[in-house]
Amino acid sequence: MAMLSVVIITLNEERNIERCLRSVEGLTDDIVVVDSGSDDLTATICHSYGVRFQTHEWLGYTETKNFANSLAKYPLILSLDADEALSDELKQSILEVLANQKASAYSMNRLTNYCGKWIKHGGWYPDKKIRLFNYSEGSWSGSLIHEAIIMNNGAAVEHLKGDLLHYSYHSIADHVIQANNFTDLTAQKAFDANKKSSVFHILFNPVIKFKKDYFLKAGFLDGYYGFIICSISAFATFLKYAKLHQLIRQSKASGR
Repeated sequence: MAMLSVVIITLNEERNIERCLRSVEGLTDDIVVVDSGSDDLTATICHSYGVRFQTHEWLGYTETKNFANSLAKYPLILSLDADEALSDELKQSILEVLANQKASAYSMNRLTNYCGKWIKHGGWYPDKKIRLFNYSEGSWSGSLIHEAIIMNNGAAVEHLKGDLLHYSYHSIADHVIQANNFTDLTAQKAFDANKKSSVFHILFNPVIKFKKDYFLKAGFLDGYYGFIICSISAFATFLKYAKLHQLIRQSKASGR
């Protein structure tokens, strides 16, 4: 039987971390939590579950997660965010892997809860992710945001039944704040890659984004919150290109 380490990174996750920890009960005797300086009850909750809790400076998503993985006791790692939890079906699938591991990595569908509603359209589902993998054959990769586990060439990957439940936004305000923060990063990433931004991009790309998500990807089937999500996603596209345009103008003005 394979042994498993569960690895989680946290920062002020008192609202989410207990749900995450409860969902992995019975899977492992090794839960690692790497915290980047929480000042709420995150540490207290984690200690009550007997996890190995370590505070470490924030290195960005990719490097913080790779550091956390390096602390795992076993080579097979289940890497979770604090706002995620296993569905019962997914937990059973993982138990079956532990009983008979056949692959180097396992992907799973992530289902997002938005303000209390499960979102299944608009490009938000199935949102397939590799989260269960052999540490010797893969690692987190990516710059700034949109990190992902990348496996070595030839590593066998299988897909598991069940959903990884993602409790993303508790309010529309949370989504707007994150959209503003993330577009700082995506605009900088685009600038570093010498991407262009014009008035056309700023005016029309948000419209294209909304139509694609709301109509082509059937975001309208998620009702009111489907409309809100697609609208904020379109607004985030506007912010990305507006911020990129500003970075380009500032660079030209400084002669760089």
